Amino acid sequence: MGKVFDRIDDKLRAFIAEQPLFFVGTAPSAGGHVNVSPKGYRDTFAVVDEHTVAYLDLYGSGAETIAHLRDNGRITVMFCAFGRAPRILRLFGTGRVARPDSPEFDRLRGHFGLQHPGIRSVVVVEVERIADSCGWSVPRMDLVEERPVLDSVQATRTDADYARRVAGDNSASIDGLPALEPDHPLPSSIAR
Repeated sequence: MGKVFDRIDDKLRAFIAEQPLFFVGTAPSAGGHVNVSPKGYRDTFAVVDEHTVAYLDLYGSGAETIAHLRDNGRITVMFCAFGRAPRILRLFGTGRVARPDSPEFDRLRGHFGLQHPGIRSVVVVEVERIADSCGWSVPRMDLVEERPVLDSVQATRTDADYARRVAGDNSASIDGLPALEPDHPLPSSIAR
């Protein structure tokens, strides 16, 4: 049976820290496409306090999460244990995007590994509901290693490449909702 928690306590923090990946779910207010994104790299997720989590948002194939958060703020983060003990943990909440040129980004930067070359922003989630479930049907798998491919590819990109992404596939969602603003800071502007 699932359980609802009133806060992210030390046991939940430990469970979260053990997971090598998490999933983020968002959707537009009306119609459009629901988006579910897998996220990796253990040093990109942080429990900020008992009701706040954040993750380092890296450039990827689009900007659905950012567009949906600008539209309505709704977000769910899901952790799924693939090890010996099955468990699913969902954090339901309201999210916002902290741009690299914001004071909030500066306050949160110490929670993450900033060596990732494709940093786009930090997504902050004010958690309103914390619930787990059994995960009994989830297969048991062993982690071989984190994939370095995203960092490797992004390390080859120039400021001009990132500027094209800001103006192109990161400017709007697949449904046409606004995502990154035209003046969004490039990864090279982030102090490491």
